[in-house]
Amino acid sequence: MKTLFRILVFAFAGLIVFSCNKPAREEERQNVILFIGDGMGLAQLCAASGSVADALNIERCSHVGLMKTQSLDNYITDSAAGATAFSTGHKTRNSYLAVDSTGNPLKTILEFAEDAGLSTGLVVTCAVTHATPAAFIAHQTGRENNEAIAADIVKTDVDVLIGGGRKYFETRSDGRNLIADLTSRGYTVPDSVWQIPSSLPEKLAWFRASGHMPGALNGRGEALAESVRLALNILSNNKKGFFLMVEGSQIDWACHSNDSLWLVREVLDFDKAVGEGLKFAANSKNTTVIVLADHETGGVSLPAGDLKNHTVSIRFSAHDHTGIMV
Repeated sequence: MKTLFRILVFAFAGLIVFSCNKPAREEERQNVILFIGDGMGLAQLCAASGSVADALNIERCSHVGLMKTQSLDNYITDSAAGATAFSTGHKTRNSYLAVDSTGNPLKTILEFAEDAGLSTGLVVTCAVTHATPAAFIAHQTGRENNEAIAADIVKTDVDVLIGGGRKYFETRSDGRNLIADLTSRGYTVPDSVWQIPSSLPEKLAWFRASGHMPGALNGRGEALAESVRLALNILSNNKKGFFLMVEGSQIDWACHSNDSLWLVREVLDFDKAVGEGLKFAANSKNTTVIVLADHETGGVSLPAGDLKNHTVSIRFSAHDHTGIMV
């Protein structure tokens, strides 16, 4: 366990990092829940906070820090390099996933956790082969190689995998059916929540969409918070502990689109998931909750707002990532 937390300290040193609960002594920490708001800068958080009457769950965090987001080869990072810095403690080139600048694999915190006997999980609102989750579980020099990333995922012992991307496992150019491979290895691979046994499986791969999951404005509902709750119920059965990464994937996409309403709804949805993590941590007493972002997207500013009516004016200065600290 000490190795796992040393990796966390190294990966997040100099890093937005929010530590949302009072940390236990190192030897008492068994569980880590890492929340990543993709593209979520301070302005995105403030926009969501200013749009509701109550404080965000993220605002309950007791420790706050800032980080520079540059990748090894670019002032503006992409999500692959950003997530690799989190998962391995090493900077790499844009588009690279858990490999160094020459393409050599870098061991991830998820893999260290597996080696230590901990349970592991990934919960996202994009395809599970997308850049951020892939950087924790795959080793590729191209983030767009979805089928290769899916093949890497099947080689691991991740216990819970929830998100989109079923087509990269089932309808592949090489003819392989990785869904069948997962099933043969003891995974429950449901088509809906109703196919998940009430006793809860030890291993779950739930592909909630063929590609990416719907956006918060397009019928996704409470899927992220519900998935976090389900993952925690499964992973917490391991007395040695667990590592869970949760991504609010579509905050980034809303900002790429310069869509203010979508942005706010995605951050609020992500915050509900953080609330599930905090609730679990409050009851377990041995869980560390960390909330951070990989970069800012959209160059968001808030030139005006109304405290009484909970409205915020949101302006975008870009359609892509920026180098603003988060």
